Amino acid sequence: MPHPFDCITEFIFAETPLEPADIILVPGGSVPELMEQAAALYHRGMAPYILPSGGANPKLQMTEWEFLRRIGIELGVPERAILREDRAKHTFQNAEFSWETLRQHGLRPNKAILCCKAFHARRALLSYRTVFPADVTFLVFPVIDKRNISRETWFRDGKGIELVMREVEKIGAYFGRHIPNWVR
Repeated sequence: MPHPFDCITEFIFAETPLEPADIILVPGGSVPELMEQAAALYHRGMAPYILPSGGANPKLQMTEWEFLRRIGIELGVPERAILREDRAKHTFQNAEFSWETLRQHGLRPNKAILCCKAFHARRALLSYRTVFPADVTFLVFPVIDKRNISRETWFRDGKGIELVMREVEKIGAYFGRHIPNWVR
């Protein structure tokens, strides 16, 4: 049965079919499920590199990058396959600094898998699309963390509603100024 908020669900919870890519991008976070899923994709041969991104986080005793890197190594991802971006303070910087890191390594992906929290997928996708060259194809792999916030569950409790509606607000704040550049 349709709900009045179905359009929000379709907008926020971006997802695409997966296929092999040049890189797996992980836009920060303090939840292990992000790197667990990125490592699983790596082991399936979906990309030769993982680039977790994220600086200091008050929830962690280290940068988000270090937290995610440690999980990847524990799961058997070789250190050489994990690139480093440990300065970003928010999603847009995850994209900016990740692009900078790729350029420094002489990497120019044609296709990238974006491994991000399910309710964060649209904002992450828009951030990376805004920063990366227009011809890069993004494949979105949404991760459901221990909070179990997904397209099927977000509207069932106050915390899910709060997180998703905050994403709607942040998208407006992040991208309103970019829209004129997108139509040129």
